[in-house]
Amino acid sequence: MARPYVVVTNNIYNARVPLVQVVPLTAWSEKKARIITNVEIIPSPRNGLIKKSVADCLQSRPMDHRARCVNVRGEMEAAFMTQIDDALKIVFDLH
Repeated sequence: MARPYVVVTNNIYNARVPLVQVVPLTAWSEKKARIITNVEIIPSPRNGLIKKSVADCLQSRPMDHRARCVNVRGEMEAAFMTQIDDALKIVFDLH
C-alpha cells in the first residue's frame, strides 16, 4: 500500500503542471503529535483514512502526480487543511 499524502497545491496549478506539492501522512504517535509542524489527522469517511495519522509538514515535497498518484482516498476536511496551512507557514517562514 502506498503512503498517503495531502496535496497542498491549488487545483488550477494541479491541472496545468505535472508536479504537485504534497505533505506525507505518517502513523500517529504522541511524540510526533507534539511537533509544531505536524498536524494530527483523525480518520473519517470523508478523508478516507483508517487510522489516526500525522501530516508531517516539514517533509513536504514535489511529486509527479501522473506517475505516483495511486488513488484518491478522500478529501481532507477544511479544519485540518487550515492547520496544515498554518504549519506550512511556520516551515517556510511565511507571514
